[in-house]
Amino acid sequence: MTDFHAHVRDYLRIRRALGFKLTFHGQVLPQFASYLQAAGASTLTVQLAVAWAGRPDMAMWLFTKAIFAGEPIRLFDYGRVRRDFTYVDDVVEAVVRLVGVPPAPDPAWSGEAPDPSTSYAPWRVHNIGNRNPIEITEVVRLLEEAIGRPAVKVLEPLQLGDVTATYADVSSLQAAVDFRPDTPIKEGIARFVAWYKDYHGLA
Repeated sequence: MTDFHAHVRDYLRIRRALGFKLTFHGQVLPQFASYLQAAGASTLTVQLAVAWAGRPDMAMWLFTKAIFAGEPIRLFDYGRVRRDFTYVDDVVEAVVRLVGVPPAPDPAWSGEAPDPSTSYAPWRVHNIGNRNPIEITEVVRLLEEAIGRPAVKVLEPLQLGDVTATYADVSSLQAAVDFRPDTPIKEGIARFVAWYKDYHGLA
């Protein structure tokens, strides 16, 4: 059984033990490359594609909570939105593998044709995602199946500024550590619902 909070504690222990900086998307940007080069600091950035399980701010938790409570779920773009859901165990596996591969400068990097995922400084960015966008109505169906209760669905238009689908290209992750997230959404949801029921003392 996945223990999300144990994963978080493990990550924090790993980060303290590292000889280089591990950040998540939004904490470091490529324009810091000159500083990294001067300081000799290696930095690895990972971008997570809808990482879920145990996060109360994510759709999976919010939908599960609403289904148990009999409350409505808002489905945008009339339920046609697709997301590349990435199970927490796959995120942890990818991060643990990446900490053993400190970034090094890319000697082939060129300002004439820059590759945004590498740098002339010791910096790398990798996507961590399942590479399989799932329509949100299918996610709700799988949650209904795992919970054993129907969802109250409210279909609404696509929100302004939202995207209809997300998809993570994990080719650089696979090249670096020979790993691609692959937990099927049905298996992940079954694990999550079992954990959620145990965590909240639900029958």
